[in-house]
Amino acid sequence: MKIDLIPYIEKAQKRFTELENALADPSVFNNPQKMSELSKEYTRLRELVEVGSQYQKTVKELEENKKLIESAQTDPELKEMAREEISRLEKEEKALYDKVLMKILPDEPSDARNAIVEIRAGAGGEESALFAADLFRMYTRYAEERGWKTEVLSSSPSDLGGFKEIIFSVSGTDVFKRLKFESGVHRVQRVPVTEASGRIHTSTATVAILPEAEEVDIEIKPEDLEITVCRASGPGGQGVNTTDSAVQILHKPTGMIVRCADERSQQKNKAKALKVLRTRLLDKKIAEENARYAAQRRAQVGTGERNERIRTYNFPQNRVTDHRIELTIYNLGAFMDGDLDQIIEPLLLHDLQERLLSL
Repeated sequence: MKIDLIPYIEKAQKRFTELENALADPSVFNNPQKMSELSKEYTRLRELVEVGSQYQKTVKELEENKKLIESAQTDPELKEMAREEISRLEKEEKALYDKVLMKILPDEPSDARNAIVEIRAGAGGEESALFAADLFRMYTRYAEERGWKTEVLSSSPSDLGGFKEIIFSVSGTDVFKRLKFESGVHRVQRVPVTEASGRIHTSTATVAILPEAEEVDIEIKPEDLEITVCRASGPGGQGVNTTDSAVQILHKPTGMIVRCADERSQQKNKAKALKVLRTRLLDKKIAEENARYAAQRRAQVGTGERNERIRTYNFPQNRVTDHRIELTIYNLGAFMDGDLDQIIEPLLLHDLQERLLSL
C-alpha cells in the first residue's frame, strides 16, 4: 500500500520553519541541552524538507503531464511528448518516495547500536549446522562490505565444519538498524553434502539479532553471578586444552547461563561472556517493555517472531524468498556472498510504511 506522503512533508516544513525561528532566538543559547535537541531535530528535518520539496515538485509535474494527455486528444505529437515525460517522472517519483520515507520518521532508539548475532542450527542435523556456518559467512561478508567489524564471542563447531551455535558481535554505523529484521527462522532447500542419492533436503537455522548492551544499560551485581572456570573442549593437542580457560557465568536472578571458550585467556573469555550476558539481559528487558506496552508494534527482538520462518534459501532454483514482504530474488549466489541490501532495503521501507500507518 502506497501512502500519501504530502501531508507528512507539509507538517515537516511547518515544523522546520518553527525550528528556524526558535534557533534564531538568542535566549536558546542559555540552555545548552535545549539548543542541542533543537539543532539535531533541525538537521534531520532539513534533509527531509529538501528531498520532500523535490518529491512535491515531481508529483505536481506528473499530474500536469497526465492532464496534458487528456486535453491533447487531437495532437499526437504533444501526447507522445507527455507520455515520455510521464515515464521519466514516474521513475523519479518512485526513487524520491523511498528517500522521503527513509527520512520521514526518526530512527528507533536501538537503531544506532552495535549488535550481537546468535546463529543456531535447527532442524536437519549436520546439514543444519553447515547452513548455520553459511549464514555466519554471509553476515560477515555483508559486514565487510559495509566496513563493520566482527568478533566471534562463542562457537560450538560441528563434526563436518559447520556450527551448532555461533555468537559474534558486529560494530559499526547503523548495525542494528540494518540487521534487526534478520531475527527468525531461516530455511534452506538444497542437496546436502551428506546426501548420496542427490535428494533435496529442507533444513533450518535460527538467527537472533540483539542490540548490544552498554554497561550503563544493565546493572549486573557481582553477587548475582556464579562464575565457573573449566577446561575448554576441542581437538586434542591444541593449546586451548592445556589451561582451564573456559568460563561459564550463571546469572542467578534469571537463570541465564553463558559460556565462552574461544580464547586461551580466562580473562578474555570472562569479558566476552559478560558482554553476551549483558546483551541478553537487555534483550529480555526490551521484550518485557514491548509486552507491557502493546502500542509498540514491531518487537523484532525477543519475541515469538523468531519462531516464524522468515526466509527460504532455495539453491536448486537459485532463489531466496522473504516471506514477510513476499519478495523473491533470483540471485542467491550474490546474496549468500553478502549482497543482503537487495532484501534489507525493501524490509526497511516496508517497516517505515507500517510505522507511518500506525501513527
